[in-house]
Amino acid sequence: MSKSLSFNGINVSFTDSGEGDTIVLLHGYLESNEIWDPLTEMLEKRFRVIAVDLPGHGKSGVYSEIHTMEFMAGAVKAVIDSLKIRKIFLAGHSLGGYVTLAFLELYPQSLAGYCLFHSHANPDKEATVKNRKREIRVVMAGKKNLMYPDNVTRMFSKNNLGRMKDALERSKRIASETSAEGIIAVLNGMIARPSRVTLVEKGEKPMLWILGRDDQYFTPSVATAGVKLPENAKVLILENSGHLGFVEETAISYQVITEFAEKIFRN
Repeated sequence: MSKSLSFNGINVSFTDSGEGDTIVLLHGYLESNEIWDPLTEMLEKRFRVIAVDLPGHGKSGVYSEIHTMEFMAGAVKAVIDSLKIRKIFLAGHSLGGYVTLAFLELYPQSLAGYCLFHSHANPDKEATVKNRKREIRVVMAGKKNLMYPDNVTRMFSKNNLGRMKDALERSKRIASETSAEGIIAVLNGMIARPSRVTLVEKGEKPMLWILGRDDQYFTPSVATAGVKLPENAKVLILENSGHLGFVEETAISYQVITEFAEKIFRN
């Protein structure tokens, strides 16, 4: 069921389905909560599943020229507070993982645990900042359609492009519906985000870290380099996925998330 609320004067849209312990899903850059649909359809048979459109994406509004990770984490907190949910398992894909870490820092009392899905705790490298600023210029010039098709294609493992043409076209459509203003706000927010490696290493909450062997944005070794994992962290590498494992290997993703979430909710 689609719902919405007002947060800082903008609309925040989300879906709410299933019953039981709550899993909240946060999409990545150039995505919306729709990207989770294949996984949501499986999870909602055992959990209550909330999938949020982060500000600037999907049906949620744009607040300013920069959407910091902390601002977007506040929007997620507003959603769960409106539903009177006390504890959640929060799973964030890429950008959504950055928001998840901001949520962990700001609202740990609301988390039973969390999942970084093709994401990491590092700030942007100089080359990444340069590329994001280039994308901002392209979008400001009214040419976002020249930018997003390649971004989305790179999310898939090269080995999956042939057999996943429908999923690729669906992802491109979702990206095409993201407003120019929303793209710019989120790019500025990602550029500004700090390192949260120390937060991850602290191990305040159980963490599931899912990465793709064929990720073209960052390899598992790059994502985990220099991070001292706490004892309550579990790392899974999806051998046949790029940057969209919950689409490329949905069944395995469902199994691992279900087992991890059920375990932490029992404790």
